[in-house]
This record gives sequence, C-alpha cells and structure tokens, in this order.
Amino acid sequence: MSLIEEAQSQFGLTLTPEQANQFDIYARELADWNTRMNLTAITEPDEVRVRHFLDSLSVVAVMGFDNGDKAVDVGTGAGFPGLPLAIAFPDIHVTLIDATAKKITFLEHIVAECGLTNVQTVHARAEDAGHDSAHRGQYDVVVARAVARLPSLLEYMLPLAKVGGFCIAMKGDSASEELEDSKRALFVLGGEAKPIADVPFPQIDRTHYLVTIEKTQKTPKPYPRKAGTPTRKPIGF
Repeated sequence: MSLIEEAQSQFGLTLTPEQANQFDIYARELADWNTRMNLTAITEPDEVRVRHFLDSLSVVAVMGFDNGDKAVDVGTGAGFPGLPLAIAFPDIHVTLIDATAKKITFLEHIVAECGLTNVQTVHARAEDAGHDSAHRGQYDVVVARAVARLPSLLEYMLPLAKVGGFCIAMKGDSASEELEDSKRALFVLGGEAKPIADVPFPQIDRTHYLVTIEKTQKTPKPYPRKAGTPTRKPIGF
C-alpha cells in the first residue's frame, strides 16, 4: 500500500498527492544525508514509511488538530514526529527543537526542499527552551519520541505546554511502567495523565503506545532544572 492509502486506512487521514510527494522528498533526502551523518538506523523505503512516517502520524489516534494550533517536537532529531505532522497538517504551526546543530541544518534543508511554510527550527536544549518566554507555556501540543524515560521527559515537555494543552510521549512496551514512575513528576509539574493508547501496526510485529498528559496547572518557575539534571535525577527519584 502507498502512504496515502495507509494513512487513510489506519488513521482516517487524507493526504494529497502533493503531500505524498513531500514525504517522498523527505525519505530521499533522509537516506542521502544519512550517508554523511548519523540520523537514523532506518533507511529502507518501506521501513521509513512505516516506522518513521506512519509512526509519527499515529499521534492523530489521540489528538485532533485545529487550524492555527501550535505544536512543538522536543528533541526532534531527524524530525520525528514533528515534521510528518507539519506535512500532514499545513494549517498548524510546528516548532522543531534539537540540541544538535547538524540535525537542525538537515531539518532546515527538508523544510526548504518541501516548501513548508509552517515550520520553525530551534537549536536549543529543551531545558533552555523551557525557560525562554518565546516557548514556555506557548504550545497547544507538545510531542516527543525516544528522548528519555517519562519521569525525565515530562520535565522537558510540560513547561512548554499551555494550561489546557497536551503532551504526547511516544513509547514502547515500558509505557505503563514509566507512567507509574511519573506520578510525582506529574504532581510537581502540573500534569494529569490520560489512559494510555495502544496503536498496532499491522505491517510489523509491534505495538506502539501513546502516553497523553493534559497540562492542568502552570509549571513552577524552577522547572525545568539546569541542563542534564532531569535525566540524571528525575523528579521523585
């Protein structure tokens, strides 16, 4: 099946031929740039389609987007899940944050090649962005994939969300255990967990889990703590 067909059948998403072409450009440039820098271990076209593109689009299983929504991808790496969401939803604004300058250069190249006008890249650590008034408390949706265990990750994500906004962490089989370990972090940072959603992928023997957190209160000013601390010493540990 094509990406257009799979996005429709699995998530009810309608992609235009132009959007499908943008995904093709993304896949081609990802494989090319990956020969010169370490972006991903997944480069085979069918695996990129499923494990990167469809995986990223699975966010829609728990979150709808309204025109004008502001989303941010924390520790975006090669752009997942934020950049596929920006392609699929041209009427939302997506900010991609990463601490590695080379990855930001790659993302800016993809944005230009695809002609995207709804994407901003930010070269920064999440801890610093969380204290920057341009980003703190500014986003309707905060997403992250494969950045850190949830007790640490929440300290990177929740400060960026508006009160009433949502954080979505893309997780594997450890999702329930990580959420259980995050009770103290949720209390301190102002978040409330929703039921974990499982998203099966019929193309591969794998289930993907989405942990959704609603931002219910402002995050106290000391958070996020200085660079590296959330990972070294998660709240509650």
